Amino acid sequence: MEYILLPAVLLGIMLAITGLIILADKALGSGGLKKIVINGTKEIEVTSDDTLLNILSQNKIFLSSACGGKATCGLCKCQVTEGGGDIKPTEMSLLSAKDKENNVRLTCQVKPTSLTKITIPEGLLTAKEFKTKLVKMTDLTYDIKLLDFKLISPNTMPFKPGQFAQIKVPGIDIVRAYSIASNPSDPSHIEMIVRYVPKGQATTYVFQALKVGDIVTLSGPYGNFFLQEQSKRDIVCIAGGSGKAPIRSILSRLKEQGMTRKVRYFFGAKAVRDLYYTEEMKQLQKEFPNFEYIPALSNPLPEDKWNGATGLITDVLDRMTGDLTEAEAYLCGSPGMIDACIKVLNKHQIKPANVFYDKFA
Repeated sequence: MEYILLPAVLLGIMLAITGLIILADKALGSGGLKKIVINGTKEIEVTSDDTLLNILSQNKIFLSSACGGKATCGLCKCQVTEGGGDIKPTEMSLLSAKDKENNVRLTCQVKPTSLTKITIPEGLLTAKEFKTKLVKMTDLTYDIKLLDFKLISPNTMPFKPGQFAQIKVPGIDIVRAYSIASNPSDPSHIEMIVRYVPKGQATTYVFQALKVGDIVTLSGPYGNFFLQEQSKRDIVCIAGGSGKAPIRSILSRLKEQGMTRKVRYFFGAKAVRDLYYTEEMKQLQKEFPNFEYIPALSNPLPEDKWNGATGLITDVLDRMTGDLTEAEAYLCGSPGMIDACIKVLNKHQIKPANVFYDKFA
């Protein structure tokens, strides 16, 4: 009789545990109506189990997310003061000790509960979604293209030189962030420099499917990396690959201002075929003695007949840089490159508050 009764008892216990899990799940807000309170004023009511990042986007609040919500870029942060649950392992490496202390979370990893309260910097609430038309596509190198989008609705995107925007890839519901390369004096056009990434969904779309005349959805502007226009400090710019985009926008603004500040621009590439806008940079040097362009090749080919700087851009920066105590730096590149550049800049006594960048993973 015991061998029949025991399974029945176990079954009863399992059913009871399942019931408790369901009740707890509901209590935590995975089902039913949920309310999201933003900055104590705006309220959103939803019934979906989607992430906070996607819910905000669906309600025309566009937080930046260079990785498309995969918890690798760390850009989609906001303060979750109530209802966010415990920090997930996927967030840990992208949250600083200060972030954790202040309940800052990655919105792509938070699913709202019955009541979720968040705080978003007011500056991020200005990002909008834009209907645009691709009017020009230019090959800059074998694996880098310049895209020129004309704004349709709204017809302008005011931005600061250095900021970025996001492209929504049609059909697969992902977004990717790209720095704005154009002159901020013309907010009716947004130019982006895109480098091909093998198997990358967004760059495959750009290189294989996107055509002049296509209608494309952008959102923006985003980013705390932009030219400090009130400053009079000397400037060091460092970039590699498609990282030339925000620097180009920054230089266009400085050119309009008469290049009154001393600017040194270090650009890293592998070989001559990876260089672009070289003539544009040389012309800027001719016009403004305060500006110096320093391209460096890490692996020049014999046929390149290169007589310029060689080595990793960090090594060239170290060799050719003096005291940076009163300078500021603008960096754009991979997270690894940025980390390496910051070490060199620190070696030359730059103040951390004067180093500006966005890390795109």
